[in-house]
Amino acid sequence: MMTKTLTLIQPDDWHIHLRDGEALATTVQHAAASFNRVICMPNLVPPVKTANQAIAYRECILKALKDSDLPAARKDSFDPRMVLYLTDQTTATDIDDAAQTGVVSAVKLYPAGATTNSADGVTDILARSLVFEAMQKHGIPLLVHGEITDSNIDIFDREKRFLDDVLNKIITQFPDLKIVMEHITTADAADFCLAQGNHIAATITPQHLLFNRNHLLVGGIKPHYYCLPILKRATHQKRLLEVATSGNPKFFLGTDSAPHATHTKESSCGCAGCYSALHALPLYAMAFESVNALDKLENFASRYGAQFYGLAINTTQITLIKQPQTIPEYFHYLGNKTLTPLLAGEVLPWQVVGL
Repeated sequence: MMTKTLTLIQPDDWHIHLRDGEALATTVQHAAASFNRVICMPNLVPPVKTANQAIAYRECILKALKDSDLPAARKDSFDPRMVLYLTDQTTATDIDDAAQTGVVSAVKLYPAGATTNSADGVTDILARSLVFEAMQKHGIPLLVHGEITDSNIDIFDREKRFLDDVLNKIITQFPDLKIVMEHITTADAADFCLAQGNHIAATITPQHLLFNRNHLLVGGIKPHYYCLPILKRATHQKRLLEVATSGNPKFFLGTDSAPHATHTKESSCGCAGCYSALHALPLYAMAFESVNALDKLENFASRYGAQFYGLAINTTQITLIKQPQTIPEYFHYLGNKTLTPLLAGEVLPWQVVGL
């Protein structure tokens, strides 16, 4: 019996956290092993708020790439795309400057306090009208972390409330603004996206396709399943799988791979984020195969995101093989610390050839 293989156009990751400083030695090598273009989230400390800061951050990433032991072909193909962090102080001029760089692909909206390093986020979203108008003019997408941060709103309801209370108003006021609903987690968000025009799209992570809140909470709290937006009910997981594998170009790959040192995840107040950069493709393959939709994976991973961003489809390829692999228990991270990946120590049915 022949071993099953799956060859895809080289994919891109339209939502990833690489961090900065020492972290880049780990994260850049892992991301560049599989992905050509990556949309790099700007929630650093301090955040990436200006065009000059974006250019400087990209240079740091490229230095880590150069210093890695990846093959020359992967180094040549890797293209980190920058994102500005939207704050209450962001101006239309900041957007004009970013548009001139050629490396800033989007602006990220974090409601203040929504997730890791989001204290500088926007407090009055609808007051950003001049910024949104400048983004419309330049065709720069708004990437949205779609959660209400009001402490009175249940954490499992925050995405739905954001759609109703905020995103609907942004879309109505700025009908030509391209928007990516990042890491959607609910049937509500999937159906909301489907109801909008083609200028509204969404990324979906591997963890939200593979898991639901039972995986996080039943039998004890599993900190490495904890991310924001939080895993939801199985009914939402099922709906996300349906739209991801539907062949609709509104939905595409965004891992939201987010590294945190193991001791900061396994603590009394564990950080939010799942780390999947190195094994994301096998995770997506597992999810798509679970609903007999492997034939839909290439478009989701390698075409639809590029099309939304107006970029060329990659010309290189990557091959997965149906061969079990055991995910490492940890990676070395930040010098003498460790980084625990999603499904550490577990066996996945797929692996990337050559990794």
